[in-house]
Amino acid sequence: MPFVLLLRPLKFFLDERLSKRFRLLRPWESPLQRDQFLAAHARSVRRPFAWDSHSSALRLPRLGCIITTSAGIDHIDLPECQHPGVAVANAGTVFSEDVADDAVGLLLEILRRISVSVHYVRSGLWSSRGDYPLLAICVRSRFATGL
Repeated sequence: MPFVLLLRPLKFFLDERLSKRFRLLRPWESPLQRDQFLAAHARSVRRPFAWDSHSSALRLPRLGCIITTSAGIDHIDLPECQHPGVAVANAGTVFSEDVADDAVGLLLEILRRISVSVHYVRSGLWSSRGDYPLLAICVRSRFATGL
């Protein structure tokens, strides 16, 4: 089975799937320091690829590919990868809709103060202070920001 160097732990389901097809190298499970771990496996691994990037992984003489789950690759030293011919792959735009959904959700949270109002109700303040003053807070926050 080909080797895959993991530079950080993965989600359980992904780790489980990868371990069926590859021999996973997990430096964090070793008593060796990361650089020592990489040096120890550099000679024995025929064509490893790294899941995510770390500058010490580029020192593997036979490194074939770096895969990152992020959309960007600005954290990867691309000029350093070009010299030994290391391929770089990323997630591209696969998470764009999810990121947009999260941004809209966070905007609603901030504008409507949803978590604060949930705390207000759960702590029983509604029985002594009345309904949560959502409208007054929105008007105040708009006034404070100049909207």
